[in-house]
Amino acid sequence: MVIAIRDGSEIPIYQQIRDQIVMGISDGRLQPGEALPTVRALAAEIGINSMTVNKAYQLLKLQGYIVTDRRNGARVASSFEAAEGLSKENRELLKRLISEAKLAGMTQEEFLEECRLLYQNQESENAQE
Repeated sequence: MVIAIRDGSEIPIYQQIRDQIVMGISDGRLQPGEALPTVRALAAEIGINSMTVNKAYQLLKLQGYIVTDRRNGARVASSFEAAEGLSKENRELLKRLISEAKLAGMTQEEFLEECRLLYQNQESENAQE
């Protein structure tokens, strides 16, 4: 698994790690039950403090994306609870994206088409693997 950290980003490093693991699960690069690198191994690979990776893993565990135990380390959860909608945090993120799209001059139709294309591209990437 390759995690690419964007130096100078406003997004904290632990959040970048969390987001990339969630995207990896969503697009099929990470399979249910698949082992993740240890905190130390991932920290060494990326060149960051292990506490930062630990924070990302704790957040992923809290959100139900991974499970951890002392013997097997961190693994992708084998199943995920179906949500009835977006979390409050994701709803706020979507509102921000909509606001930025509006300010950039996108129409509602253009924004929805962009969303549709991104969603379909992710589905087609999953089908190819």
